[in-house]
Amino acid sequence: MRMEEISIVNFKNINEATVEFSPRLNCFIGKNGAGKTNMLDAIYYLSFCKSFFNASDLLNINHEESYFMLNGSYDRLDSSETITCGIQKGQKKQFKRNSKIYKKLQDHIGLLPLVMISPSDVELILGGSDERRKFMDGVISQYNQNYLDDLLKYNRAVVQRNNLLKHFAAEGRFDADLLSIWDDQLVEYGTRIHRERTEFVEKLIPVFQRYYTFISQGNEEVGLVHQSDLYENDFGQLLKDSVMKDRAAQYTTVGVHKDDLLLKLGEFPMKKLGSQGQKKTYLVALKLAQFDFIKEISGIKPILLLDDIFDKLDQHRVEQIVTTVAGEQFGQIFITDTDRSHLDAIIRKLGTDFRIFNVETGKVKPVS
Repeated sequence: MRMEEISIVNFKNINEATVEFSPRLNCFIGKNGAGKTNMLDAIYYLSFCKSFFNASDLLNINHEESYFMLNGSYDRLDSSETITCGIQKGQKKQFKRNSKIYKKLQDHIGLLPLVMISPSDVELILGGSDERRKFMDGVISQYNQNYLDDLLKYNRAVVQRNNLLKHFAAEGRFDADLLSIWDDQLVEYGTRIHRERTEFVEKLIPVFQRYYTFISQGNEEVGLVHQSDLYENDFGQLLKDSVMKDRAAQYTTVGVHKDDLLLKLGEFPMKKLGSQGQKKTYLVALKLAQFDFIKEISGIKPILLLDDIFDKLDQHRVEQIVTTVAGEQFGQIFITDTDRSHLDAIIRKLGTDFRIFNVETGKVKPVS
């Protein structure tokens, strides 16, 4: 699969741009703040119906305008696809596939598989467990629509159960039968979510470790452990046993919404002992493993976005990453950098079609 062209109007600092892409390698060169990352985020948006960086759609509209529009043309499994997104302040977001409006945005997820590697990924290591759950959910949802549906229903049930616990506290009463309605839903959806996450992590670990070993040239050992209440406990019984605690806290204290991933360097948390280079290597290896996983399940090579990927890495690790992404297992790649030399090295390794674009204050121009 590849993106052939994108048209952008009023997306962040990009007022207007229409760019045709190489089917293999596309490089955006420019100073920090020029808009290179915004180009990648526009591509990401068309795959996921949202920004990689901003939870609020209003933050993606150029601050001097009232709307933004994105239009992408793709070659997917030898068929043409056109995806259009439009957002007007005060109105509902619209997503179209080949001019047909999606009834539910979740129906679009997985159509255009994509993996983004960004400096902000460090929050997977430094941030809370919600960041790592979002990583698992984001990957699985790209190839499993049923999982995404279960996740949405589970999260709604958690909200309703929490609201009921708050209501009980405010009213000074408790109704176990009423609470059990939401318990049953949590058990139904949560058990399936746990099963999918378990299978995903088990398959991801060896691929992730292989990438890390290659990039680091075997200098460190890393691990990845899925932590969940459901490994050693029946979910229904857990909910019953935690009722008193939940009533006191006024929210649901157990379940798959508390899952985490333990990211390890040797036997210790990467968060505490990892250097900047080791953390960056860990994240790159994790995302490349994600790429392999999605490709194997979907049968489609995802688009790969590499935002400022070489920062904080020594020359040896840079060379190993360049060698990796130059391999035949990867398809269309988009890279941003302030340093042209990194991109020249990748171009030499690939020995294939490429295009370079200069980005300056939101203007995107091809470099001959």
